[in-house]
Amino acid sequence: MPSRSNDPVRQALQAGAVRVVDAIVAVEASNPVVVIDGRAGAGKTTLSRMVAAAWPLAGRPQLIALDSLYPGWDGLDAGVESALHDVLRPHARGLLSTWRRWDWELEGPAEAHAVSPALGVILEGCGALNPASARLADVRVWVDAPTESRKRRALDRDGDGFRPHWDRWAAQEEHHIRRHAPEELADVVIRIP
Repeated sequence: MPSRSNDPVRQALQAGAVRVVDAIVAVEASNPVVVIDGRAGAGKTTLSRMVAAAWPLAGRPQLIALDSLYPGWDGLDAGVESALHDVLRPHARGLLSTWRRWDWELEGPAEAHAVSPALGVILEGCGALNPASARLADVRVWVDAPTESRKRRALDRDGDGFRPHWDRWAAQEEHHIRRHAPEELADVVIRIP
């Protein structure tokens, strides 16, 4: 079994995290917004955690996963709209706001989470990067990986909970990509093997 240090996926994610952190420093803001987009299994969540762990500014970043906002398997667009309305727009205006977590098991809204305008935000998930969010973000990231490796990683991670929904979710991702061309909006593009 190869060591984690020789894992090409981990190496690509670590190198990507360094690029994102460098972009955050270059912004010269005390509360920057980082938006990380990509398809299921591309590595967005791992990358966002690496960036949060290496956050180069005072205070901790507020890490928000769109998986916590999507209202079910057909909710990509609704989750993105919720992030814009409840997180990004208020943060850009310097307002304290809240967003509600979606409970996938109960299929309904759960507890509320506050978003401080004084702290940076990392918003990650498919659909996160679109023209509206790009205008509000300081650092825009697209994470890409081949379909087979993405699918393997996503199903290894989420297993039977995701397997029956893979095609339905992939269709929403494809619609988002055709409509918004997120890779073209990105400042940082990270390719994962």
